[in-house]
This record gives sequence, C-alpha cells and structure tokens, in this order.
Amino acid sequence: MSGIAEFIAVNIDCPEPPKLAAFYAALTGGEVTYDTPEAAAVALPGGQNLYFQGVADHKAPTWPTGERPQQYHLDFYVDDLDKAEAQVAELGGGKPDFQPGGDRWRVLTDPAGHPFCACLRSQ
Repeated sequence: MSGIAEFIAVNIDCPEPPKLAAFYAALTGGEVTYDTPEAAAVALPGGQNLYFQGVADHKAPTWPTGERPQQYHLDFYVDDLDKAEAQVAELGGGKPDFQPGGDRWRVLTDPAGHPFCACLRSQ
C-alpha cells in the first residue's frame, strides 16, 4: 500500500539560515539550493533536503537536559569519529561534554547549537 504523501525535507529553526545551510552543505557534501537571510535549503547527496528557517530570538537547545530539550536530532554516518569531530569544529560546530555513545557515536553540535550524532559506519 502506498502512502498519500511524499517526504520533502526536515525544517530546522535557527538564527542564521545561510550560515547553517553552509555548515550542513560542507558537512554532507550537499549543495545549497536556496539562500536568503530568512530561509535556506541544502540538497543532500542521497536526495533528501534540509531546510533552515530563521527564527527571531532563537535559543539553542540545552542538551542533554535543561529548559530547552533537543526536540529532534539528525544522525550521520562517518568513517572516523575523531576526524569528523575535528572537521565539525573547523566548520564552526562543537562537542557537548556529555557523550553517551562510547566508541560507537559522538554527539556534536552545529553552529546554532542543535545536537546531531556522528555514527561510526560499520566496517
């Protein structure tokens, strides 16, 4: 049985859509396809899309606990966790202190503070 809708994209609230689109395009090898101060979009290599919507007074999540939970997160496969962490830092992202994944995944953050997971690709 087929559905009645086709998935288009994940929309992410943020303070600076162009900055976040550039980050995720560099992270994934995707292409920024739309870029204004109010909204931006990235076409990912696998055919999915990420959209970014500007929100005035955006407050970053306080992961893993706090008054503003993560609400969602994205997962990405990587071949080397240390290399991925270093590259994310070069792109303006970060790494929270709390790391529940051991040697299997690492929680990182984008420049707007949204957590995402870099998951070690099975070899």
